[in-house]
Amino acid sequence: MKNMRFLIIYIMVAVLALTACGGPGRPAPDGPADAPDSPATSADTASPYPPVDAAPTVPSADTARRDTLRPAAPEADAHLTPTERRMARAGMVDVRSLDSSLHVCLMYSRPDNFTGRTLYRDLTRAYLHPEAARALVAAQRALQRERPDLSLIVYDAARPMAIQAEMYRVVQGTDQAIYVSNPAHGGGLHNYGLAVDLSLCHAATGDTLPMGTIIDYMGSAAHTDAEEALVADGRLTPEALANRRLLRRVMAAGGYRVLRTEWWHFNLRSRAEARRRYAVIP
Repeated sequence: MKNMRFLIIYIMVAVLALTACGGPGRPAPDGPADAPDSPATSADTASPYPPVDAAPTVPSADTARRDTLRPAAPEADAHLTPTERRMARAGMVDVRSLDSSLHVCLMYSRPDNFTGRTLYRDLTRAYLHPEAARALVAAQRALQRERPDLSLIVYDAARPMAIQAEMYRVVQGTDQAIYVSNPAHGGGLHNYGLAVDLSLCHAATGDTLPMGTIIDYMGSAAHTDAEEALVADGRLTPEALANRRLLRRVMAAGGYRVLRTEWWHFNLRSRAEARRRYAVIP
């Protein structure tokens, strides 16, 4: 009987120790949003999704929608904020859970953006559809092969349609409305987790490289179809042009295409394909 009591106590202690260390099926919460990035380890990059280099699969429309909306287990997202939990349960992936070398600084979680207000009140993690997240990791690896001293820095990723509506109201009826997707027309690819806004930064510090304009600049200097003319006019430096081209090159390696009017905005799918195969984030 004494041996039996000892065995029961031993098992209870072992279970408590495993739980405290973030045992299987219970990931430890991330550090503060402004904590410095740490090098990726096998634990950092472990994922339930296929490796980036795996052959892609193309699900049917029904499968894509069902997979996107599959809810996460409640215990898996207990440490998340309500919006982050909503993202996870919509099937979105925290990109740094796949590659912790990525830098993230969501511009709509602060008021210093084109709206002048904080739109993401409880969102500091960058989420994407699993396909888009794996493609982003592929782009990061392409960049690290070419420039190990640099990293991608994500400024916006998956965006709930409710936030899209807030954003559109700011520009509705102005000349800037052409730069923001109208929710009444189905929104944009951010609302499916299939678009990302990003730039280049120094991997060690997070300091960004010159790109010619700030993120979310609404004007011709941010366009990508007449950059040589911008350089000739002195509106874009040769250094900024080279940086833009490097960003486009590595993002193309992941399967992304740049938006003509925004050097920082990249889409993985077309709008038509998104509406046919994927679900909107409410």
